Amino acid sequence: MIEKVKSAMVGLGAGWVLILMLVLSVISLAIMLERAWLYWSLRDDATGLMRDLGRFLRSGDLDGAKKRLEQSPSAEAAVVMAGIVEARMGAEAAEEAMAGASALQKLKLEKRITFLGTLGNNAPFIGLLGTVIGIVGAFDELGKAKNATLTGAAQVAPEAVMANIAEALVATAVGLLVAIPAVAAFNVFQRIVRTTLGNTDALAHVLLAHLKATGESGTAVEEAMQTAASHAERPSKASRTKDAE
Repeated sequence: MIEKVKSAMVGLGAGWVLILMLVLSVISLAIMLERAWLYWSLRDDATGLMRDLGRFLRSGDLDGAKKRLEQSPSAEAAVVMAGIVEARMGAEAAEEAMAGASALQKLKLEKRITFLGTLGNNAPFIGLLGTVIGIVGAFDELGKAKNATLTGAAQVAPEAVMANIAEALVATAVGLLVAIPAVAAFNVFQRIVRTTLGNTDALAHVLLAHLKATGESGTAVEEAMQTAASHAERPSKASRTKDAE
């Protein structure tokens, strides 16, 4: 059994491990670029967004808050927008809506980065497998040279032995070269996701604080929106009265 496994390993060599690592590295790079582009496209000033949201809510201008959130491409704005839509139903409805939207945004932000973490953890082991195959091949060459002589002390094939050892070391190096960028990208992306979710939670609490301060019934929110609408209509009414005089 051992001889069959050894023959299979030596026959295949470590070349297939290097090809596998090359394919995985290309996939890893594609994921890194795609995730980096996504996070870049969703960037926004969370501090400024929170400040603007608080100002609109304190003045009772939910329409203004909604327009400000629509202008932001960030995941934080998308979550709070779900709460604004349900604001008429009260704080509890808005909180549940934002919880659901936050879960969806988390899935969107974390998509595919698990592959990077898995690759970073396992690429060195794949490279180590190639190393083991190369070492087995080197010892197999030494065994063949020993069997080819009567004394077992001559006619060693150094080129074949060194080639197998070099192939083994290359497999280890390639495994590390694939793993290190994957782990680094995974950690960076995880930090971005945690920061985004933290900003989302902070913005959601700003909206919930406003809704709870107005009674959680939705009536006060509706009255605030009606008041804002009436303020917007007053100049036009005044101008019509002046024109009639």
